[in-house]
Amino acid sequence: MAPPSIIKAHQYVYEIPLSEMLPIPKLLIKKESEPISCVEDRKHKTFKIAKYHGQKVDCIRQILSKDLEEGERNNSLFILYNLLLQNKNTEEYSKKLVIKKNGSLSKPLTELDLKKVCQKAYNCGCSGIRNKLAYIKCEACGYRFKDGKLKDSNILIKNIRILPELSNAQRGIVCLLGTVFEGESPSVYRIAKETNMDWRIVNNIMKNLEKKGFFS
Repeated sequence: MAPPSIIKAHQYVYEIPLSEMLPIPKLLIKKESEPISCVEDRKHKTFKIAKYHGQKVDCIRQILSKDLEEGERNNSLFILYNLLLQNKNTEEYSKKLVIKKNGSLSKPLTELDLKKVCQKAYNCGCSGIRNKLAYIKCEACGYRFKDGKLKDSNILIKNIRILPELSNAQRGIVCLLGTVFEGESPSVYRIAKETNMDWRIVNNIMKNLEKKGFFS
């Protein structure tokens, strides 16, 4: 209940009239309205996101912005390191950024685990990242479909004149390669799993598409 509620003929009132209450301090209003420029964790550490090449690859920003928890730290930092390399950041700078990010976590990786994260280069594709990091959201990413359009290198764009000649199953595979697997080279078994098709059928379709010059 709150003033001016009436219960059993008794009207509740504020001890201090509203007209006499002081306004909220401007300092608090300003602090509330200011955008967050760093990530704070439970131990009050801060991590200011540094500049890096690959600003349109939104999963880099999402990994840097998240207080990674146990169970997602290794994959997240491994993918972060390799995405930074893929986007023309130097090996030294990529490692430095990953180490700094790890140090900001509530529960950072050990030095040994961190060395493993930065050891080998790996080509990270969109579908693989989504499978490994459930928290990644692709809606804001400007990498896959630049400015809302498919790139000239996309398999759908390169072969748009041949698409009407394909069977429904072949077109389905090509659409999958041009969207879900854009920029990747998935195996026949991976495509079969995604489409719920027999791998032998997928294999035959891929061979036919290769004969038509789809992968040249």
